[in-house]
Amino acid sequence: MKAIILFSGGLDSTVILAMAMHAGLDCYALSFDYGQRHRIELEAAKAIAQRYGVAHRIVKIDPANFGRSALLSAHEAVPKGRSSEQMAAEGLPNTYVPARNTLFLAYALGQAEMLQAQEIHVGFNATDRLPYPDCSPDYVQAFQRLVSVLTAAEGKTLQLVAPIIQWSKPEIVRRGLALHAPLDMTFSCYDPTAEGRPCSQCDACRLREEGFAATMTLS
Repeated sequence: MKAIILFSGGLDSTVILAMAMHAGLDCYALSFDYGQRHRIELEAAKAIAQRYGVAHRIVKIDPANFGRSALLSAHEAVPKGRSSEQMAAEGLPNTYVPARNTLFLAYALGQAEMLQAQEIHVGFNATDRLPYPDCSPDYVQAFQRLVSVLTAAEGKTLQLVAPIIQWSKPEIVRRGLALHAPLDMTFSCYDPTAEGRPCSQCDACRLREEGFAATMTLS
């Protein structure tokens, strides 16, 4: 069975790639260059895909297709120093990129058609689904209905799979470690330093650190 993996080079997408590989799926990693603040995550995606020996494609999307977002502008500050509770309570952050996941999944749908894949895997998780509407179970179900309409006409079945959508960061980290995924190669920071190091204060960095810290505490 073939699967398209939406692959950012971050923690979550690397773990779902490891899970799909462990399940014996023939994986195709799909990344996107959409004008994000830095290319470090794309370099990480490329290196991890090579580590796993999977086909990897980077699709370039004109950032003009998106609305305003701190992930697309170096002049707009990303939130920093927030706890996970604050992230959940304060609603939609300025790091939200309007319609980004919808465009990504549309490209993945085209790749699945071309490669005759049966599944598309996404790394939406319990932390992302609170502030981001396009990472929620409702969104996954709605997109699955669209996919079903489009593929039924050709007598095909294509599933949108979100294997970690109910998982916390510690659960994701534990699964990645159990599968010996190269978590040290992943990059999650929204606003890295000039030297290319994680800032340790943005939402992505703090959630990642909380996930690892909780996992180490349990072990």
